[in-house]
Amino acid sequence: MTTTRVVSGMRPTGRLHLGHLVGALDNWVALQSGYDAFYFVADWHALTSHFAETSELVANAMDNVADWIGCGIDPARSTIFVQSLVPEHAELYLLLQMVTPIPWLERVPTYKELTEQLADRDLSSIGFLGYPLLQTADVTLYDANVVPVGEDQVPHLELSREVVRRFNHLYGTVLVEPQSLLTPTPRLPGLDNRKMSKSYGNTIDLSDDAAAVVKKVRQMYTDPKRVRADIPGTVEGNPVFVYHDVFNPNRGEVDDLKARYEAGKVGDVEVKTKLAAAINARLGPIRERRAAALARPGDLREIVMEGSRKARVTAVQTLQRVREAVKLVY
Repeated sequence: MTTTRVVSGMRPTGRLHLGHLVGALDNWVALQSGYDAFYFVADWHALTSHFAETSELVANAMDNVADWIGCGIDPARSTIFVQSLVPEHAELYLLLQMVTPIPWLERVPTYKELTEQLADRDLSSIGFLGYPLLQTADVTLYDANVVPVGEDQVPHLELSREVVRRFNHLYGTVLVEPQSLLTPTPRLPGLDNRKMSKSYGNTIDLSDDAAAVVKKVRQMYTDPKRVRADIPGTVEGNPVFVYHDVFNPNRGEVDDLKARYEAGKVGDVEVKTKLAAAINARLGPIRERRAAALARPGDLREIVMEGSRKARVTAVQTLQRVREAVKLVY
């Protein structure tokens, strides 16, 4: 390969929010300039924890892709596709299962963490236990050289690399061992200072209009000890200032607000009003591009279908190579 390929996906479990923007999509946009980028809707991955709630998956998928385009993912420069429209993902996933010991999957840190966090869901399925293997199939199917990950996702990729090494040891050098592309991302808290989550209702969505953003910012958690504007407040760890640092490009304004906040010389209303303005300035162009994409549903669907056709060409070639290595050619 003459161009380094990057592969990444996102589960269509609901509307995308600012956490998705700074945690993944900003990076995706940057990567498409220097890599052969494959970005996919991970609808089968959504089933690992939402198998009983499938009625909105397709609608969410198309809405998410509109968000991707709104954020700057260019279908002419990146391959946008749907996981389940490329059945080779499932076949390679099955073959990887044959060589992977169950304890390897059970030791993935997020397996236990998610089981505890999603205690209200039935996660006792083979699909949930094996989702890191499906992730491995997702990237190796396209000979991905690099996979963008945050530090919390490194154990997943290390498992993938271990599985690929085992597979290649058994059948010869068939699969490309992916390398991690560490992407430091700001960790945004939710509006209530808990972990940002759709289930908590503490997000600002990319699809929110300007008025909704203003309303949500007004409700943001700040320093609980600061009951009046003339009381010195805490900036460190304060969600309002975490968001200012990420979304307000006017560093002079941010520094001034912080200094006055710590001195008890500015009220929350001013701080939050300026934050809402900064977020809306960032989301304005995204809203416009998103609306334009949704206004042409036929074109949006064709982008996904054409991307899936293109992705499958590569996937079929990889599976043929894998079948030959495993001696499953008839």
